[in-house]
Amino acid sequence: MTRIVLGPFNRVEGDLELSLDLADGRVQAAYVNSPLFRGFEQILLGRAPLDALAIVPRICGICSVAQSAAAASALAEAMGLTPPPNGQLARHLIQATENLADHLTHFYLFFMPDFTRPAYASRPWHAAMTRRFAAVQGEAAAEVLPARANFLKLMGFLAGRWPHTLAIQPGGSTRAITAGERVRLLALLREFRSFLEKRLFGDALPAVAALASQDQLLAWAAGRAGDFPAFLAAASDLGLDRIGRAGDAFLSHGAYGLYPSGTWQGGVTIPFDPLAITEDTGRTWLVEAPPRHPAQGETIVDADKAGAYTWCKAPRYAGQPFEVGALARQLMAGHPLIGDMIARQGGSVMARVVARLLELARVVPAMEAWVQALQPGEPFCTAGEMPDEASGVGLVEAARGSLGHWLSIRRGRIERYQIVAPTTWNFSPRDSAGQPGPLEQALRGVPAGPDAPPTVQHVVRSFDPCMVCTVH
Repeated sequence: MTRIVLGPFNRVEGDLELSLDLADGRVQAAYVNSPLFRGFEQILLGRAPLDALAIVPRICGICSVAQSAAAASALAEAMGLTPPPNGQLARHLIQATENLADHLTHFYLFFMPDFTRPAYASRPWHAAMTRRFAAVQGEAAAEVLPARANFLKLMGFLAGRWPHTLAIQPGGSTRAITAGERVRLLALLREFRSFLEKRLFGDALPAVAALASQDQLLAWAAGRAGDFPAFLAAASDLGLDRIGRAGDAFLSHGAYGLYPSGTWQGGVTIPFDPLAITEDTGRTWLVEAPPRHPAQGETIVDADKAGAYTWCKAPRYAGQPFEVGALARQLMAGHPLIGDMIARQGGSVMARVVARLLELARVVPAMEAWVQALQPGEPFCTAGEMPDEASGVGLVEAARGSLGHWLSIRRGRIERYQIVAPTTWNFSPRDSAGQPGPLEQALRGVPAGPDAPPTVQHVVRSFDPCMVCTVH
């Protein structure tokens, strides 16, 4: 058995390191290390509850809205507030804008450059991939960055700024939309739809959303111009539909009022129970404690702890590791394409990427409907009083998956604040029972070592790691 260490990974938000035990050129065991401790949960203790709205978005520069939305939802529950319909729609639009921009960035700038590596020089698609997706020099970046920037102009209208907006509040959104701004929002969405249909998919969004099986997907992609079809051709050639399977247990908090919450395991979908979540610190550089629900959780450093190898806790649902992300959302929503891919090969590299791009095709039309449903002149936010004693939970879906904030207030101050982020789920270490996290499972059996293709990178990036959220 040989151990190699890969890291720090580039094209990742934050720091990531892998320790891989190899035998015969394949991974026998993987240990995922999130090596940077940040301590936001400690920073929040003793502060005024509404301070969370200014602090938690700074956890991350690319999914700050998701952190804002989770904090606002937890505070809303503590305050007994329900946002008005306009406020709910505005929140959905703000969160969807960030999530879809993230999907686009991940595909073009984080994931696809790995197909341009010299290890693939003999593949028939390598030259075209290099021309299109090579880091910095590829022609796709010059097209996708302006499209992304124009799409993010939605944030100016909806949230005032991005990242780190303060428009999302417990009672809704402070940024009321006028009738003229609603027209401009629709125009920006039409521009973004045009880019997706012409460059990413090479087809209309409804046609992509209607694809119902992997065979149908690959037949649709064959010979079609577009960056998604180009990915499917290369991924099929490399067998990425058969690589990167974790435990095939999936979880989603539900998103936008469009996708339901739930868990999926063994072909069965069951309702999601937030009380079934625990966090295990057995292999984490944190003080040893029995697995606890986040509402009773603590974050106390033990940097010299024997047997620990990461700052990431091990979230578990009903005592088991679960995968979160677009794949889980679309599976819980019952989309037939994702259901077919899971039935064939489980949660593969290809399935994760397909699920993200499927969300682009499905959510943009929903955003257009949400904009049209806005009622200028009607309230966007409800005011309320902060109680001296209260608790709340905020459960949302970030681009990478399920994000939860658990808050308790005593004597008018934050007594406890715990966060479980998507990459905390997916990049969790082994727990006290020895169960590896989803990425650690997904890397088993993958070729690795000096002469191996970049398969490890494909598997890691298929989860779209965001390590600064992991080690909040």
